[in-house]
This record gives sequence, C-alpha cells and structure tokens, in this order.
Amino acid sequence: MSLLITPFSKEPPFTHGQTPRTAVLYCNLGTPDEPTPPAVRRFLAEFLGDPRVVEIPRLLWLMILHGIILRVRPAKSAAKYATVWLPEGSPLKIWTEKQAKLLQGWLAQRGHDVQVRYAMRYGSTSIASQLDALKAAGTTRVLILPAYPQYSATTTASLFDAVYQWAGKVRNLPEFRFINHYHDDARYIAALAGTVQRYWQAHGRPDVLVMSFHGVPERTLHLGDPYHCECFKTARLVAEQLDLSKAQFKVTFQSRLGRAKWLEPYTEPTLIVMGKSGVKRVDVICPAFTSDCLETLEEINQEAREAFLHAGGKEFHYIPCLNDDPAWITALADLTAQHLQGWPTQVAPDATALAASQAAALALGAKR
Repeated sequence: MSLLITPFSKEPPFTHGQTPRTAVLYCNLGTPDEPTPPAVRRFLAEFLGDPRVVEIPRLLWLMILHGIILRVRPAKSAAKYATVWLPEGSPLKIWTEKQAKLLQGWLAQRGHDVQVRYAMRYGSTSIASQLDALKAAGTTRVLILPAYPQYSATTTASLFDAVYQWAGKVRNLPEFRFINHYHDDARYIAALAGTVQRYWQAHGRPDVLVMSFHGVPERTLHLGDPYHCECFKTARLVAEQLDLSKAQFKVTFQSRLGRAKWLEPYTEPTLIVMGKSGVKRVDVICPAFTSDCLETLEEINQEAREAFLHAGGKEFHYIPCLNDDPAWITALADLTAQHLQGWPTQVAPDATALAASQAAALALGAKR
C-alpha cells in the first residue's frame, strides 16, 4: 500500500505571532508579451487551452487548437496587436497596472494598510507568481478582485480556478475573499455613464449608442451562466442614467470565435445594418472592458468603424474604456473597501497622513 504525498511548494516557515497583512489582487484576462507570432502563440495556447473558455470535448478541441488554430491565427493576431501596441507595451497591461497603483493610493488615503498587486489570468504577470510574492511578504488575507464587472464562467470562474490551483500546492493558505461581480454596482454604473456624458459634451450626441459586450457561446446561457442577463442589466442601468429611450441605445456582443451560435445580436453585423438603414452616427462603448485592449482598440475602433462607414454610416465614435478615470478608481476603491470589511486594515491616525502623502505621490506618478 502506497501513500499519495501532495507535492507542496516551498514556502516561508510559519512564525508565531505573525502580524496579519492584507492584500488585494486585481486580476485581468491577460495579453501577449509582444506583438509577435511566437508571443501570441504562447498566449493563445494558454488562453484557448483553458477548458473554461472552450467547452467542447477536450481531445477534439486540442487537436483543432494545436493542429489548425495555433498554426494559422498567431500571425494574423500579432499583426492586429501591432496596430494598438504602445511604446510602453500592451494597452491592457498598461491600464491594469495603472489601475492597481491608483487603487493602492486611494485606499491608503482612506487609511487602509493594504498592498495592491495586479495579475493576469493568462500570460505574465501570472496569478500564481503574484500569490507567491504575497505569501513571501507575509500576507495572511487576500481579496481577489476581477477586472470583469459581469460574471461569466469563461472569465471570472476561470480566474478563481487559477487561485484554487495555486492553493492546491500551498500548505499554509492565506484567507481568501472573492468578488464575483459588480455589474449593477451604482458606482460602476455612474462611472460608465459619466464617461459617455463627458464625451457627448465635447463631441455631441449620436443617433444610437451601441453598448458592445464581449460575446460567449449561447449555450453558456442555457447552462446557467448569468453573463447574458448581467450585460443587459448593466446596459439598462447606464441607459437610465443617460435618460435614453429604447430606440436610442442597442446592446450587442462582439469577438465571436468559431461557427457555433454566440450571444446575439452580433456587433459588427448590427452596425452594418444600421449603416445601410440610414443611421448617420453611432457611438460605441464597451462596458464589459474596464481597460482598453485589442478587442476595443482594434476590433471596435478599427474593424467595426470601417464596417459601419463602408455600409453608409457617416460618423463612428468610439468612447474609451474607464481606464484611469477618477470616478472609476473611486468606485473601485469603494467596492474594495466594502469587501474588506471585518479585516483589520486601518492604520493608526498618525500613520494615515504619511500614507496619504505617499499615495498622492504614487497616484501622480501613475498619471504621468
């Protein structure tokens, strides 16, 4: 009879009387390290190899993925990434890192002694590597904060899977809390509506506001995934804030992959119909994305723009994501503080002033 020994990873020894430390891990989807075919291939292999993302028989899918997709798609996708890549790197990584820094600053100003790190579900910087770093720093409590406002098994649950996988190799686990969603959070909705209002003040109003969400296969809805309903609720609440009638906004879904039926209506075909039917101006916002990325900057602001204008539309306006908008960072800090309740994170009053000044300097540096 043999005993199964769990291969726990090496970790710092337990210290009696250790001071409790709290951290927030702000998690986004991920991005290739470079806009090159090899880097994109590595990223897509991890992303599309996740059974949460593609839910078809595993062996069949791996044959398709490695036999066809990873041979053809990386070069095409790399060319698209190159059109939005910045001198500092991937837009998604730049904005996610900046949001984490600003969140750290906002929390410090409110007297919370909390470390904020960012991580990516796929690619670098990985969730496991950041949890390792927090563990090494003596962190005893971790709040997992997804950058996804709407819950989906393909995104949020997969992120949680990565945390559980790391936990399966650790002996002395920190205490975890998970934020599932905030699709109807009044502060998030107000931040979204605010970006639209300010854009309209500067550029005028469209005939129709299109709210384009990332798509998922339709079967996920029938299997119990709440994503579809949460997207529509977000859109309805934003429309109410903007005082829009049903004819003045449209909900669509983008980024379809493969031939299966995905959530409808699809974004680009909807824009083509609008252009052909005489709609002169559309504005597009992507509420499911809190950071601008390939799907917003290339798929929407380049491909969808061209499709609408080619179909007869006259004006196409893309309204950027929340990114580092102060109202959004404030909303994120409020949401985080709400979920930190009960954990001792408040610093002494004399230390709060010092933390506030340091946070202000950090926030100023992040905005440069």
